[in-house]
Amino acid sequence: MRSILPDRLTGRPAAACLALAGVVASVLIGKGGLDTVVGCGIPNDDLPSQSAEDWVSHADHVVVATPTAEENTNRRDFKLGAVEYQTDRKVTFRTDSLLWSAKSPRRTLDKDFELVAAGWQVYRDSGNRTKATTADSPRLETGHTYLLALRWASDKWTVLGEGAAVPFDDHTTAQGEWCGRVMSKEDIASGERFSRSDDTSLEKVLYGQNEQAVKSELARASKK
Repeated sequence: MRSILPDRLTGRPAAACLALAGVVASVLIGKGGLDTVVGCGIPNDDLPSQSAEDWVSHADHVVVATPTAEENTNRRDFKLGAVEYQTDRKVTFRTDSLLWSAKSPRRTLDKDFELVAAGWQVYRDSGNRTKATTADSPRLETGHTYLLALRWASDKWTVLGEGAAVPFDDHTTAQGEWCGRVMSKEDIASGERFSRSDDTSLEKVLYGQNEQAVKSELARASKK
């Protein structure tokens, strides 16, 4: 079981609210990542997770994976305040493609694996349930596909950090769910002009490309 909540270091510290081709989003103007999609908090990564070099240096496996099921877990109740309780989600993934593995991975990856992702918060008075999100990352929802750099740590799978979980709907880098919202290629492309020119994250470098491009970039980084 993995948690997408910890394991974070390099982040995107500033956000600007912009309208992108019919979707209102927080567009991040920070030091890492794609910088053109919904922002949902400031990450605090334990390991570098932005570039292909970060991935091959710290991950055990890089996969294309699809959530197939989820259940609430880790409920926290609050006696005071507007929120009555919060939960995480235990998300089951299907490994669609194994794109890269370390020479000596800490653990082999099964056809199915679990991660713990951001869940829900439920309000006391109304009973309404709203999505909780992980800082500057996909929420990891069923109905979508993701590119993940996975690391085995503390007896569970985790992603390296906010840069190591990338939307990958239609096997296209940076297309799909981000912070609980669905961003199309057109939405993201509309914000590309706000992206930093010195951004060399794998997500930005391979924007709009497929698995083969990811494999090639990881192979190139492994030779450095």
